[in-house]
Amino acid sequence: MLGICKRFGGVQALDQVDFHVHSGEVTALIGENGAGKSTLMNILGGIVEPDAGRISLFGRPVALRNVRHAIELGIGFIHQELNVLENLGVADNILLGREPHGRGPLKLIDRPKMEELARPYMRLLGIDVPMDCPLRALSLAQRQMVEVAKALSLKARILIMDEPTSRLTATETENLLRVMRSLCGEGVAIIFISHRLKEVIDIADRVTGLRDGRNAGSLGREGLSQDKMVRLMIGRSGADARPRPSTPADAPRARSAGLHVRSLVTQAYPRSDIGFACAPGEILGFAGLVGAGRSEMARALFGIDPALGGNVTLCGKRVSLGSPAEAIAQGIYLIPEDRREQGLILGMSVTENITLPYLERFSFLKWVLRSRERKAVSRQCRMLNLKAQSNDAPVHHLSGGNQQKVALGKWLQSKPNVVIFDEPTRGIDIGAKQEIYGLIRRLASEGAVILLISSDLEELIELSDRIAVMHEGVLTGTLERAAFDETSIMRLAVGASEGSTGSRRAARQILQ
Repeated sequence: MLGICKRFGGVQALDQVDFHVHSGEVTALIGENGAGKSTLMNILGGIVEPDAGRISLFGRPVALRNVRHAIELGIGFIHQELNVLENLGVADNILLGREPHGRGPLKLIDRPKMEELARPYMRLLGIDVPMDCPLRALSLAQRQMVEVAKALSLKARILIMDEPTSRLTATETENLLRVMRSLCGEGVAIIFISHRLKEVIDIADRVTGLRDGRNAGSLGREGLSQDKMVRLMIGRSGADARPRPSTPADAPRARSAGLHVRSLVTQAYPRSDIGFACAPGEILGFAGLVGAGRSEMARALFGIDPALGGNVTLCGKRVSLGSPAEAIAQGIYLIPEDRREQGLILGMSVTENITLPYLERFSFLKWVLRSRERKAVSRQCRMLNLKAQSNDAPVHHLSGGNQQKVALGKWLQSKPNVVIFDEPTRGIDIGAKQEIYGLIRRLASEGAVILLISSDLEELIELSDRIAVMHEGVLTGTLERAAFDETSIMRLAVGASEGSTGSRRAARQILQ
């Protein structure tokens, strides 16, 4: 790709960008959200037409007309946001539009043949689920693997992978990296986009950076490091910007004035219960493998899924959390793990999303006063350092990091008592990630109880004052800051109790 340019309205998304990949090579494409990575890949995938520039494929110039044309030319695309049909089964999603048909006059879909064709791709990825299982019954990680299997089934010669590991566990990620190495051995060119820089170091043969829609430089395999990649992305080292946790000195005493959860039973784990306490101004991290019950706990605390038992006390008073409206009334807010599906209304504007929980504040006689609404949102967006062409722009036009800021910003119109973050930086670049970290620390410094659910152990260790570890709906242990390390966390995550040594081997295998 040579001299690629693309403008959206008044925004120059790409400016004379050059990009190339070789067969049998993994080329990592890195950059902050809004740097132009997705636009460049959307051009290569036939989704968007460039304003200027040339593309050649296997030595021949091409003009990509649409997605189908790109697929026919051997370009596969695994998108960051899931493009699955949740009402259809696994095999239906993998072979969508390419279903085998019987020979009868009605040309009915040959379902046994379809499952036979789809099953090897899921096995290759280490996922064993029924081929007719609707995707709505699968976890986010399993749905992500179905997207990967679909791309593999296209037998692409160039495979674009945009944040393919953002929803995967360490074991699933290793399976995917293993498959990527195998594909490279067969001559496939892989474009790997990830904000998990450790994975880039593990898998990439070469790294290309974008910054503000322009080429920022390239790095070879030799001497590749996180600091060099950060400098490529943002022009400076990210080490100095990291916030330092500071557990309140009187946190144990203050927990009585914070959040107390006793014997909470969720629908996902009706035979288990969980209890913990968190002080105002304290960040309590929650670690665990996929399926540990952390998100289910968050949904119960926010009143989305009714709890089967237990009680919750906030500031010394017992609270009822039978619905999100009751939780919001108590100052308990949730930023969910799937911001696009559960945290935002993508077709609505930035302004409409931020003011949605508090419309009565901006209304008179049931009419929304737009001027009052815009004034409040403008102030909020400046505080969040939100990057948008306009606050009236639809949220789906924003980058992932800025979408997350909107999902957080709608709760900052009033003083929160408890904020539950579920995977707050999934799919977000390092610059936006540090800004989100700063907002989390600021909320804690203002006296909010922070519950931080994350699959990123580095993130938990960096931000948390204590880390609670869950396994199959049970709290297996809580680590104080002096005891933080990945092995201790993973040992508890695989089911060992505090002080147990029986699962250390399993923990090391997961980390490796």
